[in-house]
Amino acid sequence: MASFIGVPLKKTFEVDLINPLKTFIRNTFSQANPEDYGQALTEFNKLRNVMIKKSVDKHESTLEVLYRYYDQLVAIENKLPITENQIRVQFKWQDAFDEGSFLSGRRTLAIASAAYEKVCVLFNIAALQSQIAAVQNHENNEGLKLTVKLFQHVASLGHLKDIVLSHIQQDPTPDLNPDTLSALSALMLAQAQESIYRKATQDKMKEAMIAKLAYQTSELYSDAMKLMQLGSIRELWPRDWLLIVVMKQAAFHGMSEYYQSCVAQQSKSYGEEIARLQHAKELLNASKTRGGSTFIFQQEQGRVDRALETALKDNNFIYHDKIPDLKTLQPIGKAVVAKAAPVSQPMSAKFTDLFDKIVPLPVHEALTAFENRKAQIANAEIGRLRSATDLLNSVLASLNLPAALEDLSGERVPQSLLEKAQQIQEMGGLSKIDQLMSDLPELLARNREILNESIKALDDEEKSDQQLRDQFKEKWTRTPSVTLTRPMRDEANKYKSILDTAIQADHIVRDKYNTHKKAIALLSAPKSELESALPAASAVASLQNSNVVQTLRQLLEQVQAERDVIEAELKDAKFDMSGKFLGALVTEGLINEEALSMSELDRVYSPLREQVSDSLHRQDMLLSQIQ
Repeated sequence: MASFIGVPLKKTFEVDLINPLKTFIRNTFSQANPEDYGQALTEFNKLRNVMIKKSVDKHESTLEVLYRYYDQLVAIENKLPITENQIRVQFKWQDAFDEGSFLSGRRTLAIASAAYEKVCVLFNIAALQSQIAAVQNHENNEGLKLTVKLFQHVASLGHLKDIVLSHIQQDPTPDLNPDTLSALSALMLAQAQESIYRKATQDKMKEAMIAKLAYQTSELYSDAMKLMQLGSIRELWPRDWLLIVVMKQAAFHGMSEYYQSCVAQQSKSYGEEIARLQHAKELLNASKTRGGSTFIFQQEQGRVDRALETALKDNNFIYHDKIPDLKTLQPIGKAVVAKAAPVSQPMSAKFTDLFDKIVPLPVHEALTAFENRKAQIANAEIGRLRSATDLLNSVLASLNLPAALEDLSGERVPQSLLEKAQQIQEMGGLSKIDQLMSDLPELLARNREILNESIKALDDEEKSDQQLRDQFKEKWTRTPSVTLTRPMRDEANKYKSILDTAIQADHIVRDKYNTHKKAIALLSAPKSELESALPAASAVASLQNSNVVQTLRQLLEQVQAERDVIEAELKDAKFDMSGKFLGALVTEGLINEEALSMSELDRVYSPLREQVSDSLHRQDMLLSQIQ
């Protein structure tokens, strides 16, 4: 029986959308007919209220309400700007994890911003999708298919973390913290992969593929576990969430070993079969210990135990195959199938914009066609400039320019060398490096001291636990210390290995530093010492002030053309076509988009086209003279 986690919903409160929006439309779109938007405003307000009331229903029809409301928010963002300075509607939302959590921080946030409203609605869409996925019948094909689809959509919360701070522009509630959204996205992706694994087992796919699916599921749960245990959000989760995640991480690793043991048995590698089954048993036992009451792999654990017992019996009496060390076995590999689905737009297949008449459709279509024409012209001219620049750079590189002119005299330090020396000096020079190198032993000793103190604390705690266990016997029911502290001891071993690796790296760095210390010291020295250390003037020093060199320098200075300026002007050309199209529609009853667009585009872009052509012509002349 699958046990999936559903994300709780954010709670919000009713607001009045009708009056603020009506006032803005009346003041801004004076030509708009009140009949065209009066009913739309009522529907929009009603849509939000229905969204609030129906969010508690875990059904796909409820998702459709949220989809429509979100799509409408997106559709009006460029028409009806709900912000602090324009249409002031205060949206108040409560943190999704507020109940039963003692995490400090702001739990309710109200902002007059449609962008904030969009973020919160998108979170609730993902939360409701996860809840609907969690309550599906996971014993049949259709239920699993829908579960996979929904969890992959919920994983799009990873996209939300990239935009939440820019949309809210202040500290969010804990559920919208980027770390929280990253952890939730990772968890939902792991659950999507788990659903794919369960469908594969139901469809009786080949064991080799199921093993890879299970291993990838374990890896994704491992990723989610790490993100959920970040100090900033660890206390946010409901009590059983982390237990479920750590339990599943070990269990699916165990199941990947079980199915790979089936592959080994089919290929008559009986020793490998036993090694993998033994590992699978260890992992499932660990999963049971970690998960406690959340453990749901009893059937799988029994299957592994029976398979191991049979395999050992057959090997002892028939095959006598050597059981290899687990480390010598080939990796199982991963089948990466579950992926976060992008946020589609519009989200509802039945969506229609309630405010499509605010800006006339012919104007919208004309503006779209105009933007396409504008982009074609700008891209064509920018393409000409960039092609010419690429040719210029390749020719100069073949002539070793401008490097060949940097210094011919030997009497002064080349500019590039001076810049490198300045960088080193600004960072503290040789003395700074010496200080850092001298700090290394002390830092190493301090780190070792911290690690040793931590290990000693674990040892003392284990010793105390054992003494109390010996004293109180069966009355001492606490989980053994060795089990509780195993993850911490694993971490301690990991950091011990890191310190050992760091020592080796320190030796390599010190050797390289000693090799180049003289050169670094020279670059840390004053300019006069740097000049005296350079070789004496070469035979070409007399060319330093020659007409040839001076002419080349002048030509290269001319090559630094106004390319960037022209490209920026092409990209940033400003047009006010909305007024022209609307004026044509009002006065003539139709819009001759092509004629109006070409006239305006020629007026703005003709001078820029001439600048591009002139720049390319001058480049040809310069290249000829330089060569």
